[in-house]
Amino acid sequence: MTEAQRRRWFLRTVVGIVIAVAVVVGGPWVYATFFLRDAPEPLALTPTAIPTPEIPTGTVDIEGTWYVQPGSEAGYRLAETLSGEAVTVVGRTESVTGTVVIADGQLTSATVVVDVGSISTEEAARDAYFRRALDSTTHPEATFELTTPVDVSGLATSGEPQTVTATGTVTMHGVSQPATATLQVQRTVDGVELAGQVPVTLESFDLAPPDLGWVVVEPTGTVEVLLRLARAVPAEAAEG
Repeated sequence: MTEAQRRRWFLRTVVGIVIAVAVVVGGPWVYATFFLRDAPEPLALTPTAIPTPEIPTGTVDIEGTWYVQPGSEAGYRLAETLSGEAVTVVGRTESVTGTVVIADGQLTSATVVVDVGSISTEEAARDAYFRRALDSTTHPEATFELTTPVDVSGLATSGEPQTVTATGTVTMHGVSQPATATLQVQRTVDGVELAGQVPVTLESFDLAPPDLGWVVVEPTGTVEVLLRLARAVPAEAAEG
């Protein structure tokens, strides 16, 4: 090997080592900085044009049972520190079912069921960890059950969005905990739309936030939901 060849071999070796170290040490930073997509906005009511002739005006009948329709969504929002970079992780699914009952202007019962195994983000490895952490094979569903009636009578007399607070029980990972949801509800062309957030603490559900050194998950997060409600029983539920 000539002197020039030895120099080129030495240079290539040094460059290779530097690149390898950069990948190992800086890979998470590079991923967080250049490849991780911005988190979507929280689930919220669909903006409506004002006025919208198709949406009923004046006093309307809101009494009775309402069913969660296709196009509804639910999921989670968690903050992470990824190799020193703050990122927000959002998982979503449209596998949401449930019913809501309104009587005498009061939301008297509500049950929302989410298929946790179908919740996904932009990262398959994270989704696999999420399913293992929640033991979605043993506990495939997360639920919210209303425990205290909520006054939604304003929905009957106004087409404007209404803000309400709902107290209930969240069950996931086989653990049930009291929860308070801040909700917005509004009339739509097809019925009613409801959107809201429920703050949760992972340890309350026997879930330990992972700390892998280069990625640290915050101990608290938010469950988000967007429900499209109508009086008709969804085809999937009717068939079931």
